[in-house]
Amino acid sequence: MTKSVRVRFAPSPTGPLHIGGVRTALFNYLFAKKHGGDFILRIEDTDQSRYVKGAEKYIIDALNWCGIPFDEGPDKNEKFGPYRQSERKGLYKQYAEQLIESGRAYYAFDTAEILDFHRKDHEVKGKTFIYNWHNRLKLSNSLSLSAEEVKAKLEAGENYVIRFKSPQDDTLHLKDIIRGDIKIDTNILDDKVLFKSDGMPTYHLANIVDDHLMEITHVIRGEEWLPSLALHYQLYQALDWEAPEFAHLPLILKPTGKGKLSKRDGDKLGFPVFPLQWEDPKTHEISRGYKEDGYFAESVVNFLAFLGWNPGTEQEIFSLEELIKAFDLNRVNKAGARFDPDKIKWFNHHYMQEQSNGDLAKAFKEEYPQLNDIDVNYIELVIGLVKERATFVSDFWDLSYFFFQAPKSYDEKASKKALKEDTKGILNSVLGLIDSTEEFTVEHLQTTIKGWITSNEIGFGKVMMPLRLALVGALQGPDVFDIMFMIGKVETTKRIHAIIDIL
Repeated sequence: MTKSVRVRFAPSPTGPLHIGGVRTALFNYLFAKKHGGDFILRIEDTDQSRYVKGAEKYIIDALNWCGIPFDEGPDKNEKFGPYRQSERKGLYKQYAEQLIESGRAYYAFDTAEILDFHRKDHEVKGKTFIYNWHNRLKLSNSLSLSAEEVKAKLEAGENYVIRFKSPQDDTLHLKDIIRGDIKIDTNILDDKVLFKSDGMPTYHLANIVDDHLMEITHVIRGEEWLPSLALHYQLYQALDWEAPEFAHLPLILKPTGKGKLSKRDGDKLGFPVFPLQWEDPKTHEISRGYKEDGYFAESVVNFLAFLGWNPGTEQEIFSLEELIKAFDLNRVNKAGARFDPDKIKWFNHHYMQEQSNGDLAKAFKEEYPQLNDIDVNYIELVIGLVKERATFVSDFWDLSYFFFQAPKSYDEKASKKALKEDTKGILNSVLGLIDSTEEFTVEHLQTTIKGWITSNEIGFGKVMMPLRLALVGALQGPDVFDIMFMIGKVETTKRIHAIIDIL
């Protein structure tokens, strides 16, 4: 590549950043870093009626949490700033007027009522109203009116929009890195609005102008923008600018059924669709976030990378550095990628095992106030015994509560399985072995008790199941001898006595 790669992620601050937006940001980031380029954040807030307070901060916080921070953006390295479109509105009108002067755009004075009449009239006839070459000379615009009439309307302050003049009887030959060559018949294109009389551009014009002025080399965005590709290519041509390369990412689909992933799917099936928790500033409704639900950022990033992309190998676990090295837009699929809530849990389980026991112990202690008086070093040892069965920090209590408190009851099904007529005698014998054990270590306990079981030709289950039930309250948990060592000789003896008392 001859030019320095520059890509941008351009969300609208209309609410929390959807996980699909995070995937778009990630692919932009990976591509930029793969080619030694820059990743830019631009806030597209031209539609002030949909602006939501706090949304911009949320977007920035989400990118930072994921470990994919932008190189340039609002209040950061503003090389081509400002990076909020609402602060750039003075830039756009000159380009709209340039398009009018070159004959590639025109003023349109049609009222909302007139356009609505035409739409309904077409509906009655079973047609779709499209404002373009076949009817624009019959409508109120600078192509159908005289220069004097247009001047009079503008001077009178009549409302207008500036529309792009789509060509007639032409074929556009477009290229997309992911989708290949695309042909578009210009006769089916409508004359899109580029500029409104309130002084604000529409997305289409602002997007093109900003990408050009910010020297964007590659536009990597969602499939939903594919219908805009024809207009955007034509705008670059009309303004005599070199167009960037385009790549339209596949949709992220629902876990089951048809259609793209929505918040409703997450609410229904019990998983987040946002990276961070979000509180709606108007309704105060709280939406779950992956961070608050206990997912590691590495898990989310690794999972999202595989939604629509594959490395061409069997490898699934990638660090961010490995993703950057392996990422290639030519390996992004055209077809939609189905969202799998179980797969992201699988990733989280893997990254759980890679966390240090010390960090996990601190997180566990913070989440469970009942551990406040317990030494974090003890908690760290407990984590080491149970974390291979954990997916989230919130799993630790159910996996380890018996290290911190004696059973208050015994699982009924487990009791029927473990407690027999001779159990009391067996446990009293085990108590005798424990009482005579001076070296209370895992190895010594294991050798002593297992040796006694073997020499007395007792079934291991007849001893180990009631022993585990006494210590845990259920037939679960790590090795029995690990539990005994961790809770100590006094507590072990106390718990065995407690179950003997109820036999």
